[in-house]
Amino acid sequence: MDDQVCPRCKTTKYRNPSLKLLVNVCGHTLCESCVDLLFLKGAGSCPECNVPLRRSNFRVQLFEEPKVEKEIDIRRRILRDFNKKEEDFATEAEYNDYLEEMECIVYNLCNNIDVVNTNKKIEQYKKDNRDLIMKNKSRLGREEYELEMELEREKQLEADRKKELLQIEQELKKRQMKEKEALIDELMSSHADAATIVSDYAKQAEKIREESKVVPVTKNEFSSGVKFGQQAFLPVPKVEEGPLYTYQKPILASEGPQPPKVEDIETKGYINFIRAENAVERAGGYRSVIACQRALQEALQGLFHSK
Repeated sequence: MDDQVCPRCKTTKYRNPSLKLLVNVCGHTLCESCVDLLFLKGAGSCPECNVPLRRSNFRVQLFEEPKVEKEIDIRRRILRDFNKKEEDFATEAEYNDYLEEMECIVYNLCNNIDVVNTNKKIEQYKKDNRDLIMKNKSRLGREEYELEMELEREKQLEADRKKELLQIEQELKKRQMKEKEALIDELMSSHADAATIVSDYAKQAEKIREESKVVPVTKNEFSSGVKFGQQAFLPVPKVEEGPLYTYQKPILASEGPQPPKVEDIETKGYINFIRAENAVERAGGYRSVIACQRALQEALQGLFHSK
């Protein structure tokens, strides 16, 4: 307890159990009475480091070490502008350099090292990345808003669920009370066997208990899938008939159309502009018709023949 002491009035937690220490951005603590006295006009300076402070920025000290409170304030202020994500960088090394630079800035401000140049670096960063900072702030605000809306929706669903269960329970009690009254009336007015009447009543009561176990599910969305009170795009309807696309392997004709026969080459004028073989070439087995057919086959190979 002696460690929690106001540096100005020297009041300790031991002498004043209701002592409340407050801390500001400079990291030095003061008790609530000293803060009210020194910052009566709303602004003043820290009695230890003379840093200009405002009364509205003081808050209750949560940690025993004031430096931790100071670092939390600095990190919160830095992260408002240094809000880049990993996807904003081309490589992982650039993202790691960015994190290292941010930690250096926090360390300098926490330990009062080169504060002027560090603040200049922060201002230059804010000027160079103004558009990206605003974009990430809007994205963060949108994510927080969506999360808040989702939590609120779940809270509302839970409240509706409890209300519905309470209503079902009340209706069950009313039915049981009516059944008891009906049993008493029947026992008083009926001339039938009392054991039979009680047995029928027990069966009816058991039926009511079985029906109470089936709790209807609260409907919380439209038929399109959009939740009640939620503004969102309509989802794509699901097709249950079957797959939208079935893959069929294509049949490719890679050999091309068939070349003309030898008879067609001789009769249809394919060799009109081809030199005829001489006697020596013919003796060796060469014929111009075969050469023409081979040339046509090589020319047509790989072509697709469409009908």
